[in-house]
Amino acid sequence: MRARITTAIFPIAGLGTRFLPATKCIPKEILTVVDRPLIQYAMDEARAAGIRDFIFVTARGKSALEDYFDTNPNLEHQLRKTGKTDLLADLKETNVDSGHLVYVRQHQALGLGHAIWCARRIVGDKPFAVILPDDLVVAETPCLAQMMEVYEEFGGNVIATMEVAPEKTSSYGVLDVVETIGRVLRPTGIVEKPAPGTAPSNQAVIGRYLLTPAIMRHLNAKSVGAGGEIQLTDAIALELARKPGSVIGCRFDGVRYDCGSKAGMLKAIVAIALSRPDLRDEFREFLATDPATAPQHAALAAGE
Repeated sequence: MRARITTAIFPIAGLGTRFLPATKCIPKEILTVVDRPLIQYAMDEARAAGIRDFIFVTARGKSALEDYFDTNPNLEHQLRKTGKTDLLADLKETNVDSGHLVYVRQHQALGLGHAIWCARRIVGDKPFAVILPDDLVVAETPCLAQMMEVYEEFGGNVIATMEVAPEKTSSYGVLDVVETIGRVLRPTGIVEKPAPGTAPSNQAVIGRYLLTPAIMRHLNAKSVGAGGEIQLTDAIALELARKPGSVIGCRFDGVRYDCGSKAGMLKAIVAIALSRPDLRDEFREFLATDPATAPQHAALAAGE
């Protein structure tokens, strides 16, 4: 029987400079997609996959995240008093029970691998998930839940992957795939941000991982990789070289939006607004009033 994964690490120490000046005093993860912040989408996905303990790897200026997931008795009282039960229910979804959410500071921006390593003492010697809130995945079955199904069948380390255009592979970690069985990919290697024209495939890794304790042990070496940073991809590659077959790619069903970019954030807002029964008719009418928006609207509605 596989060890259950009930802990997730959220590396959220980044400054969010692409969204300045908005992120001067507001963490990027609090920026909203329609009416929910990015971090809430990530937390909802984690909970749907059975995650019960959450580790936020943060930095200076992220205290708003602590307030967001805390209770607000005054606001709850006011909503209850005015009979706004729907809003009260939505608000309670943001609360996390005491002891289930831990904050760890990453004092230096030394890379994704280093951010995960900062949580090593809390994770201990057990498997864990990693979720990057910048990657918002819209799917009928949440992405992490799909990965849990693969983990329960195969074990090992499971990473979410998607096909990208060959010219974009240099922006991702890329798998060297030798076998594909349905949504499961068997790689022999993984390369972080390969130089243009050198990528072993177009199967790119996105911000969802289910990892074994061995990955944390590799991160203990603090080896510097691409960009002069400690890369999670390098630790995964070391484990794959040490133990062939220990890493599996999961081609998830769904659409991923890169909310680390302004364009990706806007696409996510449009797509989610169009999927909402309370918004889509009015929003679709608005988009249709400008002929220039019609092609983009059609593509988003089709999930492209």
